[in-house]
Amino acid sequence: MIPPAESLRLRLDSGEVVLAADACYFCQTLRARRLPRYVADREAMLASLDRLEALEQGGARIFFGHDPEASQFVPQGPHAIT
Repeated sequence: MIPPAESLRLRLDSGEVVLAADACYFCQTLRARRLPRYVADREAMLASLDRLEALEQGGARIFFGHDPEASQFVPQGPHAIT
């Protein structure tokens, strides 16, 4: 079973950013609700995805934990997130 994961919400001068980390590995997980095969609590994970989606709809940018396509849009050090 995959244990519950957390994300980190940052309030920057340029707006809110959510580092989804292991709470949402891939963009497709959020968009299509494609959950991992083994989930400790399916309903809790779906509720977390609902919260991430609400943050995104409120203007937050979501940085996914392991999405190779989405990572091309995330500034890489030493560049700041703007």
